[in-house]
Amino acid sequence: MSLRLDSAITAQIQQDLARVYPEEGCGVLLGHERGETREVVRAVTFDNQRDDSRHNRYLISPEQFLSADRAARDEGLDVLGFYHSHPDHPARPSEFDRENAWPWYSYVIVSVLQGRAVDTTCWRLAEDRSRFEPEALENAPDATAPGAVETKR
Repeated sequence: MSLRLDSAITAQIQQDLARVYPEEGCGVLLGHERGETREVVRAVTFDNQRDDSRHNRYLISPEQFLSADRAARDEGLDVLGFYHSHPDHPARPSEFDRENAWPWYSYVIVSVLQGRAVDTTCWRLAEDRSRFEPEALENAPDATAPGAVETKR
């Protein structure tokens, strides 16, 4: 399985996550699953809803998730996964990430060092929830329509 992002969506995700440094930023990935490839056509950036530990934890509220899910359905898309930043840490899932993740979804993690996005990786939680497995992250040809990245506050 692989996740395909075009460079405009990737750049906007990285910019949005760098903007909220030194806190973690987060969002939802919308698109289509076609065989062994998931193609992201829109990313929805949300404000981190955590009240504490915002430097190393994020929270997408149920209302935010439902809003993204509704938008996906209205556009004939699926929620493919989530993205978040790791301020001043590697773009690898933490134990906290594993404990709070759901199988099936793709998880994009961006390492933001001193306010600059430096590494972007993708992961999937194993069905038995015991570990994350790397998921290939592919560059899609740039065909991003205006509004493909949306920021919601």
